[in-house]
Amino acid sequence: MNDSVVIIPTYNEKENIENIIRAVFYLPHGFDILIIDDGSPDGTAGIVKRLQTEFPERLHLVERSGKLGLGTAYIAGFRWALERSYEYIFEMDADFSHPPKDLLNLYAACHTGGADVSVGSRYVNNLVSVVNWPIGRILMSYFASIYVRIITGLKVKDTTAGFVCYTRRVLKRFELDKIRFKGYAFQIEMKFTAFKYGFKIKEVPIIFVNRKLGVSKMSGGIFSEALFGVLRLKIDSWFRKYN
Repeated sequence: MNDSVVIIPTYNEKENIENIIRAVFYLPHGFDILIIDDGSPDGTAGIVKRLQTEFPERLHLVERSGKLGLGTAYIAGFRWALERSYEYIFEMDADFSHPPKDLLNLYAACHTGGADVSVGSRYVNNLVSVVNWPIGRILMSYFASIYVRIITGLKVKDTTAGFVCYTRRVLKRFELDKIRFKGYAFQIEMKFTAFKYGFKIKEVPIIFVNRKLGVSKMSGGIFSEALFGVLRLKIDSWFRKYN
């Protein structure tokens, strides 16, 4: 078993899943992959099962009965990874919006760079590194991150980023049952919780490329959860001990 596992949640990703799996496995560092599939009707899980015969020790699959939310998929993946003693546990999208080669930089930031959490960030160095997004969506995401930093005091510039490496010690410290949000607010809550526990978070610059194949799972409801959930997150933190 390798020391790193990349968790990739999927729902209807048949156009991307084989290519993303191969791209990760072709990297020089030995990453394992865990696919969490939420009952994709397009046959995504079937493609993964076929590839498991080619990569029997490195490719893993958890099938769930329906769309249960991004946050619950990652929580299930975190529990699975902790049971198997991985030291570095990654979040990554299936659609190539997160460049696979940057897994190496996220790994290095935690393995040799002293970080407890590394974040693939679109908004470091006063740049907006996003390709093929409508300007309205870029502005919405960028200013949402500013809003989150103002409310929470979180120092991370890309607060909704979904390309992240957590070290084992971070996830073991978390009370995963208390992570409540499912969409973009899940990503904020995880970073905020790491921040409150005093873990070192390092942002690693990436170029985020909008998906070319398949359909985005972004919705207004998910984004609203992030905006309004942040206030609840901050208020709840006043009554919670992080130790």
